[in-house]
Amino acid sequence: MQAEIYLDANATSAALPAALAAAAAALSDCYGNPSSTHGAGIRARAMLDAVRARARRVLGAGAGQVVFNSGATEGIQTAVLSALWALRSRQAAGEAAGSLLVYGATEHKAVPESLAHWNALLGTGLELRALPVDENGLHRLDVLRDLAPRAALVCTMAANNETGVVSDLAGIEAVLRDCAGGALWMVDSVQALGKLPLALAATRIDYAPFSGHKLYAPKGVGMLYVREGAPFTPLMAGGGQEAGLRAGTENMSGIAALGAVLGAIEQGGVLRGHDELARYREQLADALRAALPGIVFNAPFEGTLPTTLNFSVPGFASKELLDLFDAAGVRISSGSACSSAKAAPSYVLEAMALPAWRSSAALRMSFGPAADAAFIDAACMRIAHCGQALRAGHLLALEAGDGVLQLWSEGACSWLLLDRASRAGIVIDPLPELAARIAALLRSQNFGVAAVLATGASPGVAAGRAALLEELTEAGVPHRCAGSDAMGWPACHDQVLLGDGASAGALTHGTQVLARLRDGHANSYLLGRAKAGSMAADAARFVFCGADRESVRRLAALAGPETIVCRAVDPFNEVCSTMHADLQSLEKRQAAAGIDAEIDLDPGALSDFFATHPDALLVDVREPCERAVDMAPAWEGRDVLGVPLSRLSEQLAHWLRGEQRPIVFFCRSGNRSVRAARCLHRLGYRNAWHLAGGLALAA
Repeated sequence: MQAEIYLDANATSAALPAALAAAAAALSDCYGNPSSTHGAGIRARAMLDAVRARARRVLGAGAGQVVFNSGATEGIQTAVLSALWALRSRQAAGEAAGSLLVYGATEHKAVPESLAHWNALLGTGLELRALPVDENGLHRLDVLRDLAPRAALVCTMAANNETGVVSDLAGIEAVLRDCAGGALWMVDSVQALGKLPLALAATRIDYAPFSGHKLYAPKGVGMLYVREGAPFTPLMAGGGQEAGLRAGTENMSGIAALGAVLGAIEQGGVLRGHDELARYREQLADALRAALPGIVFNAPFEGTLPTTLNFSVPGFASKELLDLFDAAGVRISSGSACSSAKAAPSYVLEAMALPAWRSSAALRMSFGPAADAAFIDAACMRIAHCGQALRAGHLLALEAGDGVLQLWSEGACSWLLLDRASRAGIVIDPLPELAARIAALLRSQNFGVAAVLATGASPGVAAGRAALLEELTEAGVPHRCAGSDAMGWPACHDQVLLGDGASAGALTHGTQVLARLRDGHANSYLLGRAKAGSMAADAARFVFCGADRESVRRLAALAGPETIVCRAVDPFNEVCSTMHADLQSLEKRQAAAGIDAEIDLDPGALSDFFATHPDALLVDVREPCERAVDMAPAWEGRDVLGVPLSRLSEQLAHWLRGEQRPIVFFCRSGNRSVRAARCLHRLGYRNAWHLAGGLALAA
């Protein structure tokens, strides 16, 4: 197995060797309770006090408090509770307290959600107000000047976790100092530790939370700086630990490990300086530019942490590139680790008013300040390997030859009908965000375009058709789309008789025919083989239509029960369906999909499964580019069939017509393979399983 290149340090980091050693020593040699008065407790207290003293020096805490806790989320909660309880007390006393809770629009979600929670729980009745940022991700100081006189609490961050944008804290402080409101100020400083100079006592900052695992300490330990004189209310009360500021026996091994990291910051030599890290970032950026033509970096390098790169690539969804990098052993993320599992655009980039395709397709690459030249060189080589797979056309999935290719974007689908003999393709329901990718796909394989069609089911398709035609022209891809109607149907076409005897417009596509069926303001399309100018129902292989179930019912007389239904919208992640399955109710379809069935196969149970099912077929649903950079393991010498999820609709008819041989689908994480297995179950193929956790757990 290839070595892992970990480039997701803003999410978490591996512990420094010195941190591991310090944690082990705390567990084995300094295991006493620091609240105990015997010798073991005194030794533990001495260690705790030494780490706190080091933290105070690194943070420049001055006379402020440094409270050890479980991490940044607890620190944020404590700061918000402390501020809002003080504000509530002022309200009760009839004193001026401000009316706004102001937070940066690009803050980590822990901040606005904590504000909303405690505001409601304490009944302070304050108004939450997002402070906008400019196109570079910097807080709008002009807006802050208007809000500051009414602000009760202002929450900003030292550096953004997604983009690395470093906030203008001096500018924010100047605004707060000049206004008469006297708002409290919390600064999320998680990404600043070890990367930016800190002198907190010399600032107006009231609260600054930190998290150890973002900088080489274990998870579950952090600290909160509290300015001298700032109001404080313990989030956890009880035993009087941490000078009564945070109850609960201290996490001594975690604190010891954090102390080792703080020592590395204080002593130097382990963590690189800004200039060296900036050179590493530029080296990675150059490798990305070479591997991913058209790449756009979403925040200017000037004014951002030198360890963070946020980028988007035209024509590619973030998940597609994330899967490719992950297959190559390069660990990156799509936005914040706390939200990357959610299929949504980056709210950080949306707040910066970047184009929708960039916020939807964004990826983050981040490394820690302990990275060295050898690590960066290895990362660049692996990035180049990914670029080679892309240039070879693997991600484009055209090497499979004729057939149907499905592309997704936020629950909507575009379909490509490919005929290698004539080097021609037909595009149905192109989406704007996929236009560049489709054009590049066709250009790389020397395909022309016979038609760009719409079903009328997706509101973005009209814009998608226009965007694709523009991209095709710029890419030099020949197309015959002039003179077509609003749905893309060409003026010159043939006719074919359908199963009900009606005549329909038709386009010849290789050895098949694509027939158009009008339905009010929408179109549906049948793809199949015609004989003597007629397409019988059982000859229709595919139906392309909108999301309306009623339209499928109207098509039932023109297609067979096993005709594959390809929709413009896929809200339930069904991939595709058959005419028979699509005519059933949603409840029946979900039940048939095996949602409650035992389709998960544990990687450790594969050997037993193969012994029970010697004829089982292993199917890799990853895209070809992923297989190109990371071949599947040789499970007991069994052959593996590559059927990308984007090609599943093409393969279904073959499986559904044949014997129900046991099939085990797998992918990187299990997310795509479970969709494939459920799709087959829904269509009546019961001998389908998927590898739970995918290759990530099987390795």
